[in-house]
Amino acid sequence: MGKAKLKKEKWTLSFDRNLKEEVIEEAKRQGVYPVHLLESLVREKFNPFGHADIKTELAYVRKLRKEDKEKNDEAFLRKSAGGRESILS
Repeated sequence: MGKAKLKKEKWTLSFDRNLKEEVIEEAKRQGVYPVHLLESLVREKFNPFGHADIKTELAYVRKLRKEDKEKNDEAFLRKSAGGRESILS
């Protein structure tokens, strides 16, 4: 069973001309539509916990895996031991 798509409403917003130009330029730099940039800015502003601000899940997972590969086992065990006696000793 597939996910139900969200129905997007169309809004008309009045914008400062200078701000509008900045949004369009930044959207071009990022390679996205201006509306996507505005949506991401609004989500970022109203996201109190930061758990939903992952833009591309694939890039995020790759970053986590790369960081995990760079850690060695001894550093992980020292960190997980906390203040207790080390497992390595």
